[in-house]
Amino acid sequence: MPMTDQGPLGRKLAALQTATELGGGRVPEEALASAEQVLERAGKRRRLSSEHTVVGFFGATGSGKSSLFNAVTGQELARAAATRPTTAEPLAAVWGAEGSGPLLDWLEVDQRHLLDGPPAGADPRGTWVRLADRLRGGGRDAAGGLILLDLPDFDSIAVQHREIVTRLAGQVDVLVWVVDPQKYADAALHREFLEPLAAHRGVTLVVLNQVDRLAERDVAGVLSSLRGILAQDGLAQVPVFAASAVTGEGIEPLRHAIAEVAERRTAATDRLLSDVRTAARALGVEDAGGVPAGVGKGTEARLVDALTEASGASTVVRAVQQSYRLEGRRRTGWPVVRWLARARQDPLRRLGLRRGDHPDRRRRDSPAPDDPRVHRTSLPGRSPAQRAQADGAIRTFADRASEGAPDTWRSSVRRAARSHDQTLPDELDQVISSADLRAGAGSWWWHVINVLQWFALLAAVAGLGWLGVLALAGYLQFEVPPAPDVEGFPIPTLLVAGGLLFGVLLALLTAPLVRLGARRRAHRARRRLRGGIADLARERIVAPVGAEIERYGAFREALAAASGRH
Repeated sequence: MPMTDQGPLGRKLAALQTATELGGGRVPEEALASAEQVLERAGKRRRLSSEHTVVGFFGATGSGKSSLFNAVTGQELARAAATRPTTAEPLAAVWGAEGSGPLLDWLEVDQRHLLDGPPAGADPRGTWVRLADRLRGGGRDAAGGLILLDLPDFDSIAVQHREIVTRLAGQVDVLVWVVDPQKYADAALHREFLEPLAAHRGVTLVVLNQVDRLAERDVAGVLSSLRGILAQDGLAQVPVFAASAVTGEGIEPLRHAIAEVAERRTAATDRLLSDVRTAARALGVEDAGGVPAGVGKGTEARLVDALTEASGASTVVRAVQQSYRLEGRRRTGWPVVRWLARARQDPLRRLGLRRGDHPDRRRRDSPAPDDPRVHRTSLPGRSPAQRAQADGAIRTFADRASEGAPDTWRSSVRRAARSHDQTLPDELDQVISSADLRAGAGSWWWHVINVLQWFALLAAVAGLGWLGVLALAGYLQFEVPPAPDVEGFPIPTLLVAGGLLFGVLLALLTAPLVRLGARRRAHRARRRLRGGIADLARERIVAPVGAEIERYGAFREALAAASGRH
């Protein structure tokens, strides 16, 4: 139901509607249903005559409610008798008939009496006479009117009577509660009606009827007792009238109060404003008034750290380090023993993280061969400890972010944090499989060392060949010149010794550089993996939690706007 009126009531109704929509599934269903009923009832009441004031007379069996109704109207409209109950259906006395029909139809009041002029015996200078003259006079001021309703007894043994009273207590603009000296403290009246409607004190009147049955000296005491009980109900400022339908005592002040309300023409709006405030407070009854802590950088960082660990990223980082070291030994080690490194399987290949290793990536006709959505790592399944770590991290993150909110909203934040529980493990795996780990990529200086190693090996091989030729020639008794020497050391021997020694020393000297490079490569891999997991966490966990907290903030703002006095 769109609320386009920007007056105070329109704005509060719009705020209540917003709060109701935002609170769906997060606040008690009973409070939501009550707020929706208020919105529906307000929409219907505002479409009907806003110029009419509907005043309902409510009372228990024997309170003299119908007799008081007749005394106020000045006519015997309602049936009053010794038998109880006397009122089975609501009855209306209407001043100003124009526009009252649809309103009475909505109230489901079929018995209608259209009246013209003030009640018999009304004060000729009183407000009611002025109101009646205005309604008869026509013109602009003639619009609107007054409707008095005589209702069944709220404590009737007939269930349909109680249902009528309960329904109309939520529909009339002004509530007149009629009590008698014997049952003015009746628990059912106060517990079932007056206490729940305490927020409507601005449109409530209380009448102590049948004061003619009291000794004059006792009237003040009973009125004081009644006001004390009303104060306990939250109705301390409600006007209380002492009246007697038999003697006419107090009838004119009551007429004056009712006519004044009708003249102001604000009772319907005041009643709806009270309904809105009551519904808004019921929606926020569990709100402790705190503001959630929200998503902090530290809280988010701890979540990402935990997810990174639980995803198996540490295994991948170790594999990156080992892969770099293994590839480094293959590329910079002494060529004679490189086969030992080549005999070992690359740990990244074992995890399915070497570029081009996956069958779908090797097939030329495979669609989107590098699409991580069709590629999975070979990481071992998450252990129970890893699953518990991830679940605990998500729960802790949600609890810290929602700290300060009511329990129902904290539960909704937890649900938001876990909204992707089913897909999160696969998505973490996709983050790892799609991360650029630079698997198989070496460092520029490897090429230099590799060339030097091969030169050293070629030098040793050349020296060995040279020495072999000299040995073979000597064995075959050929006269060959002696090998040239340097400082008495034959050059072939120097080539062999120097080549072997240089290659081995070069391998030993570059090993620490390879380990250092492996640590740096592992550090970069961890940073890339953590960055990818952080992006996933923000999208799948942090963003839903933040949206839920923002929703709660908007809900609180709407409640404040709906329940405020202005």
